[in-house]
Order: sequence, then structure tokens, then C-alpha cells
Amino acid sequence: MRLIYPPFETAASHDLDLDDTEALAALYAYPELTSSGVWTRANMVSSIDGAAQGPDARSGTLSTPTDQRVFALLRALADVVLVGAGTARAESYGPAEPDTVYATLRERDGRPPAAPMAVVSRRLELHPSSPLFTRALDVTGAAQRTIVLTVESAPPERRSALAEVADVIVAGEKDVDPSAALSQLAERGLRRVLCEGGPSLLAEVARAGRLDELCYTVTPMLAGGYATRILDGAPIHDSRWQLAHLLEDDGALLTRWLHSPVMRQSERTDAMS
Repeated sequence: MRLIYPPFETAASHDLDLDDTEALAALYAYPELTSSGVWTRANMVSSIDGAAQGPDARSGTLSTPTDQRVFALLRALADVVLVGAGTARAESYGPAEPDTVYATLRERDGRPPAAPMAVVSRRLELHPSSPLFTRALDVTGAAQRTIVLTVESAPPERRSALAEVADVIVAGEKDVDPSAALSQLAERGLRRVLCEGGPSLLAEVARAGRLDELCYTVTPMLAGGYATRILDGAPIHDSRWQLAHLLEDDGALLTRWLHSPVMRQSERTDAMS
């Protein structure tokens, strides 16, 4: 793996070893947050031709070993993993599992071995017997249940059933409000948020002005077909971004983008206040 941007003469270290766990973690470190701060990072992958899913309609098909390594790192750095219900179903999501390579990153911060999952769903078409809910305590290694972010208008019987196996949070009347959802997570101490999509949820978060950072991998393959892009929804106007770094490994390009104008760490506070 090599760092292309910023060039070494402007990088923090001329001896940067990206095969070193600590060095890679430093490149992806969250900014220091104020007591009320929230930082939302997304992690997405696409083919060269912009497809966010492979021929099997799953994003995992497009991933590479290096992308998977960063995927695991970003989960290790996060307080919570945010995902849409459609993506959770399509990708057969379970609870986030502790990663032995990055375990010390969480241990030294006094955090549980793995971050909890937070699933966004309006209709609550989620099965309470899914491992995403039934195995959360066992897999994550902590007394934390999967979180479900839903709306007032969700079917009450489904809401009651899921409340038996998950922490169900209402964050909107007919649609989940990204700002309300992030506020609810922050109240639980989950302020470093990793959004893994899908494209519809990510578009909603970005449109609400709540996406601070995008980690985006372009893998060296073509998909063709009619797959969606990494954001799927209405146009987003006047959204400018700044490249933070660009890595390359075996043809895959791993980028990290910050919403522009880039906020100084001391200025990043809860955008809902």
C-alpha cells in the first residue's frame, strides 16, 4: 500500500509504514470532538464505472483485501455502525464482530470489543429472529443490543416485536430524520458514527448536511449493468469536498474526503444545536 496524496514531503512522517496498524489508524483517526460533537463518516466502494454493487447486487462483490482491511479498521474506530435496512438485508448483516488486528484500538479507549449496529427502517421489515438482533450480545462481546431507528408511523406490532430484541428509537414521524437520529445516538455516547449505506440512506444523510467525511474505494473492475451509484436520490446542491488522502494498493484507490469548508476540530460541534 502506498500513499499518493498528500505527497511524502507534506505527510506527517517520511517513514510512514502503511502496513503498520498504528500508522494506518492514524491516517483514519476521527477528529477530537467537543462534548456535544458528532462526526459522521461514510465508507463506500464502487467499480471503475461507478457501480455501487456487483452483478449479484451486493457491494461486497466489489471489495478487495485492502478495502476489507480498511473496512475493519473503520469499524474498530467507530462508536456505532449506521446502516439502512435494505442494505442490512441484501448484505446479510449481522452484529459487528471484534477484529483481533484492531482490538487494542478499542481497548485503550475503554470501549467494548465491537461497535453496536444501528439500523434505519421506516416500515420495520426486519425479523426479530435475525442474528443481527439475537446474537448482538454474544458477537460484540458487550451488553449492547442492536439499535433500530424508526418513525412514529411504523407498524406498532412490528415495533413491539423488535423492542423485545433491540433498542427501538423513534427519530421522525413518517421519515427518519438524520439529524434526529444522530442526536439520539449522541445521547447514548455514540458520537463517532460510521455509515455503511446503502446509497439511499447515505444520500439522505448528505442531503441533510450531516455527512462530514467520505471514505471511498474505487476497485479495479468494471460492473456494467444498471447498478446505482454510492448515493441514490434527489440531487444535492452546493456540496463541496476536499481530498484528505489517497492510497493505492494493487490497483485499488482508497480515498478520504472531508466536507468543505473543512471544519477545524475546535469548531466541530453538534450541528443540531
